[in-house]
Amino acid sequence: MPTYEYQCAKCSHRFEKLQSIKDQPLKSCPVCIGPVERLISTGSGFIFKGAGFYATEYRSSEYSKSAKADSDKISAIPAPTPSPNVNKSSEGDKK
Repeated sequence: MPTYEYQCAKCSHRFEKLQSIKDQPLKSCPVCIGPVERLISTGSGFIFKGAGFYATEYRSSEYSKSAKADSDKISAIPAPTPSPNVNKSSEGDKK
């Protein structure tokens, strides 16, 4: 269901209302009961979650194979090992 924006002609109160496309436009302001006008708005954008529509639906099989090979190469690189603690003065204090 779309969200429509309205503005009151009397008090200039702006508000949004979630309505069905089949619903009639509102006629009165919820604040002052004055006449309202439905505004033209830009709407909302799409939000893709996960890998994304393009990556899962339209990529070629060659691209998928290449991407898997690249990720396998990255996972084969060993993680760096932490360096040993060179400050031994704290060990002597723990008697």
